[in-house]
Amino acid sequence: MSLSFPRRPYRLLLNRHHGTPGLVTLPEAGFRRAQEEIASWPGYAATPLHKLPDVATAARVAAVHYKDEGGRFGLGSFKALGGAYAVMRLLQVELAKRDIAPAATAAELAEGKYKEAAQKITVTCATDGNHGRSVAWGAQRFGARCVIFVHEHVSQGRRDAIAAYGATIRVVPGNYDDSVREAQRTAEKEGWFVVSDTSYPGYTEVPRDVMQGYRVMAEEAAEALPAPPTHVFVQGGVGGVAAAVSAQMRARYPGQVPKLVVVEPEAAACLLASAEAGAPTAIEGELDTLMAGLACGEPSLLAWQELERAAFAFMAVPDAAAVDAMKLLAARSPKVVAGESAVAGLAGLLLAAREGFGRAALGLEEDSRVLLFGTEGATDPELYAKLVGEKPPASSN
Repeated sequence: MSLSFPRRPYRLLLNRHHGTPGLVTLPEAGFRRAQEEIASWPGYAATPLHKLPDVATAARVAAVHYKDEGGRFGLGSFKALGGAYAVMRLLQVELAKRDIAPAATAAELAEGKYKEAAQKITVTCATDGNHGRSVAWGAQRFGARCVIFVHEHVSQGRRDAIAAYGATIRVVPGNYDDSVREAQRTAEKEGWFVVSDTSYPGYTEVPRDVMQGYRVMAEEAAEALPAPPTHVFVQGGVGGVAAAVSAQMRARYPGQVPKLVVVEPEAAACLLASAEAGAPTAIEGELDTLMAGLACGEPSLLAWQELERAAFAFMAVPDAAAVDAMKLLAARSPKVVAGESAVAGLAGLLLAAREGFGRAALGLEEDSRVLLFGTEGATDPELYAKLVGEKPPASSN
């Protein structure tokens, strides 16, 4: 099958600090704890790793594998691994601090053993959709109250999907970063607990738990691969998932760490801007991109501590390339249903691999093996249908 993928302009920056020793942001013990806990939850199953030989042919590489997170816990994205796990950890810590339960288990929380105490705890966060859905699901499952902040551009479909898990939705004028600040301000005023997937000075422990949960996805992929990847293309956003994937690739392949390429929307490329500046850098403005889950203007502190030295390169791609990638996956056989924030890595690979500069800069060769992370399914079915030209299967999220 011959794939059609239009050429689009993109930005590519090699990381001049790649390989520099730095801080350990995600300790191995924390990952093992997260992995053991999440694997014990009802409904846990490793998500599929699709081999895409037609994409490999188009990219002129040996192999391309795509980790498909669309079915994760029925929530439609990898975020289910992070937010819900962090909610559970926060409740365990708070119940211990309050001398209610020194070591509450997830099962005890889920069955309501500490229901009265858990209901007095309110968790909150800002979201473009998927993280809030995970936090709301975790709060419902483990017994806490939940308030989710969304900015005004988050679609009604995504708001409804969050509210379906019992969360109260509050709409904030502005962009994602405005909603982050409002969630923090309100939490401080009300005595609520922020469960964020972004970190900043003074707030790192909960986001660390979120990112340790994300590592489960990367470990599953490594377990399923027939050979170690030479390259990993992964979405940006605030950087949490990219940093989690980076940490797991380094832990898994210490002698042959794959080249990590972080791909962002051109309208919200805060990680690329940070790499250019040599320090965390915020992008101002509306962050107007179709890739809603990646519409983030400020890097996560923890994520940047990992990516500033471990990322091989940063890319920024146009929205049109994401739509091209969604259509490509929908048109191939077997079909892969991917949301607009799932395909930045695929778009980055095909844009770079099909011309000389990108191939040379990233070291893409005929024998390269590429791992991609499809971080969400059709989490906004109406938008998916509009962009792809057909409705997603009824079972897709």
